[in-house]
Amino acid sequence: MRPIRGCGATPYHRLVKTLAAPRAARFPQGLAARMVGLSRGLVARFGALPPRRQERLQDLGLGVALAAVNVVSLLPYRAHLHPLWLALTLVAAQGIPLIWRRSCPVGMGLIIGAARVAYDRIGFGYAQFPLGPAIIFYTIIDRRGPVWRWLACVAVVVGVTISLATPGHTEPYEAIFQALIFVTAWAAGVLSRAKRASLQAAEGRAERAEAELDRQTSRAAVAERTRIARELHDVVAHHVSLMAVQAEAATSLLPGRPAEAQNSVEIIGSTARQALTELRRLLGVLRGPSEQLETAPSASLQDLGDVLDQVRGSGLPVDFTVEGTPYPLAPGVDLTAYRIVQEALTNTVRHARAARAAVTLSYEPGHVTVSIADSGRRPGGPGPGANGHVTAKPGRLLAGSGLGLAGITERVASCGGNLTVGPTGSGGFTVTARLPAR
Repeated sequence: MRPIRGCGATPYHRLVKTLAAPRAARFPQGLAARMVGLSRGLVARFGALPPRRQERLQDLGLGVALAAVNVVSLLPYRAHLHPLWLALTLVAAQGIPLIWRRSCPVGMGLIIGAARVAYDRIGFGYAQFPLGPAIIFYTIIDRRGPVWRWLACVAVVVGVTISLATPGHTEPYEAIFQALIFVTAWAAGVLSRAKRASLQAAEGRAERAEAELDRQTSRAAVAERTRIARELHDVVAHHVSLMAVQAEAATSLLPGRPAEAQNSVEIIGSTARQALTELRRLLGVLRGPSEQLETAPSASLQDLGDVLDQVRGSGLPVDFTVEGTPYPLAPGVDLTAYRIVQEALTNTVRHARAARAAVTLSYEPGHVTVSIADSGRRPGGPGPGANGHVTAKPGRLLAGSGLGLAGITERVASCGGNLTVGPTGSGGFTVTARLPAR
């Protein structure tokens, strides 16, 4: 068909031209983009709502939509429905109560069921699918306990029987059809209930696992803080105690004996440098992993000679005895034995006025025994020791603040060993720890 000259294009040609035009020309500029943006905004706002609010909006939409579908489906048959308003009210009552189906499923089920049975018993005809009763039945199976579920099943059987007993419902397929609908609703409710219970159980297990992980992390952090505090105490207490003793000695020796006072000052400097070295090594484990760490072997019984020399230099003679054949110990046990000797001798220097101390290492098959004993208080008050130095103020082995004994006890317990502390018959004090070799 050609356009007539002077009359413009025919409607057919205008339609072909419109369909052949680009998409942007067929629709208003930006309308599609605005509609997409609006839909995305609505979805985002809906997703941001609390779960209970989302469920309420979903039920509102379901109830209104089902009521509207039921009412509209009857309008073509309005000439056969008398009174029309009652028929429309009964079918709307099978949808509107679904708005409150989660909060009050049993009450809404009674309303919907009564509306359906009344519609059938009045004999209006043109009945819709029992979607409203099936949905509320599913909700009761999903949300309520076993008693209400059994009562709902009985109510469904009774309601279907009454409806089918109405004249005009003589076909067998109606009973089969309604039975399939309600059995499907029952199965869906059971599956939903089982799925929700499974999710709740999984959430409970995850929460318990997370709580247990938090407890383990907290216990590990406490244990690590305790270990670091114990190491710091052992290192600082030992060296600082020796420096305090030598400082007192230097004070008492000046100005009459400057040579011996100078020796005490030199010992203080050497001990301070050793303390700084051990502190740097210990604090290195607290640095960030990206930093270069200066590491050194852990202290062990092989370094015990330095501790004994420091204690002897402070004015306390120490006897050292090894019983049995020495053999390698586990690193943790070796460090524990070393720290026990160091801490016990430190407390002897700080708090005991003993004439001598004795350290004994006994190697046995599978065990090593560490024993530190002092000979008891020497007569008289504080004064120059055997080598011209002064001893600490009177006290008792492990009788200070309690941190020394607590540290030794924790170390022995961490290795699974046994600790014995107490006075000796000669008035001294002894510390004995029996540790497993491995």
